[in-house]
Amino acid sequence: MTSADTRILVVDDEEIVRESLSGWLEKDGYDVACAPDGRMAVERMKSERWNVVLVDLKMPGMDGLQVLEEARKLQPDSAVVLMTAYATVDTAVAAMKLGAFDYLTKPFDPEELSYLMQKVVAQQSLVRENAVLRQALKKEHRFRDLVSKSPSMLRVFELARVAARSNSTILILGESGTGKEVIARTLHAESSRAEGPFVAVSCAALTETLLESELFGHEKGSFTGATARRKGKFELARGGTLFLDEVGDISAKLQLDLLRVLEERKLHRVGGEEPIDIDVRVIAATNRDLKKAVADGSFREDLFYRLNVIPVTLPPLRERREDIPLLVEHFLDRLEAELKRRVRMSPEAMAALLVHDWPGNVRELRNVLERGAVVAQGEVVGLADLGLPAPPGEAPPRPGVPASLVDVERRHVAEVLAYSGGNVSQAARVLGIDRVTLYNKMKKYQLKRHGEDAEVASG
Repeated sequence: MTSADTRILVVDDEEIVRESLSGWLEKDGYDVACAPDGRMAVERMKSERWNVVLVDLKMPGMDGLQVLEEARKLQPDSAVVLMTAYATVDTAVAAMKLGAFDYLTKPFDPEELSYLMQKVVAQQSLVRENAVLRQALKKEHRFRDLVSKSPSMLRVFELARVAARSNSTILILGESGTGKEVIARTLHAESSRAEGPFVAVSCAALTETLLESELFGHEKGSFTGATARRKGKFELARGGTLFLDEVGDISAKLQLDLLRVLEERKLHRVGGEEPIDIDVRVIAATNRDLKKAVADGSFREDLFYRLNVIPVTLPPLRERREDIPLLVEHFLDRLEAELKRRVRMSPEAMAALLVHDWPGNVRELRNVLERGAVVAQGEVVGLADLGLPAPPGEAPPRPGVPASLVDVERRHVAEVLAYSGGNVSQAARVLGIDRVTLYNKMKKYQLKRHGEDAEVASG
């Protein structure tokens, strides 16, 4: 970004000030326009984009602080500089709290003005470069609606991309809330069947009789209440994908029926005699240990191998804490669109998210963030807004009570360790300390590297 690319709006009720400022700024190569009052400035901001707004603090009607507030709503990326002949500490603090970039004191020094504009251009160029880099990183760490930078999930993405191109049955394994249906939908969207339907069935939510009818359909009169012929999910998913969620919970009879359909690629509706050909790709998922279920006889071994053609295992969130900042940003972007207001996390709230164990995994994180965004007063989500339980040995946070220096340091070290994926050398560089000092702090606060035992961290 250069001065020629920078559009500046000068807002002042004194014509001599507007002329002087625009003359100096145009001499420096900027694209400058003027507004004689706050209301006209706001109207111009509604229809035109401005990189910088130079606005006088004391004006009749709408003053500079009111223009600043409107600018933050209309053009949050623009830099607002307040001009005043009555500069005080209180004025500066009020301006900065409302989001002003800086302020200038009248009478102006042209050199000071030039220096400030150079600072604005440099800062906005940096913001723009960071935005481009963030978008590049998002693209690198994204697999459609899934985001991650952890090695374990990136391996899942790689396997899923390959598996999606085949027509083989896929078995997704993972704890509740890890995103099994999300990846199933992604596999469908990446497959040659993407134009066909995606049909999902929760096998744990229905009784055996209802699930049999739901999957295979039924003929009229086949049982009490069957007043008309009904197609099952296998037929409805023709040409697309059928997602069988919690497949580990189906009964022994349905296990056998499902095995036959997968082997023969044909089915019979309940009460029907005619075989029906099926053209469907099956993706199954479960949070159960199916190998253990096979060993204890509660799940058919032949069905397990028929489903387990391409196994995809999703790691729990506690094993990929380095993904939490990325997921937070991903979910907050969505919540911002839903709530129609900007939302961001306070450092204390982010630290709490990084050390929480997340028994409900990504689903729980999403729910916690939604609660925090709704409860928060303003755009910053605080620790108390999240409603998370206090970590073991800690008192629950009290609104308005600042944390101790020890608590702040412990949380910050834990956050950096999680962000670095347990890489002590990298974490030490980020913290600006040597590895020995970091190991001592880990021992002091009983912090562990990602995925290691406590004694390793303290040794």
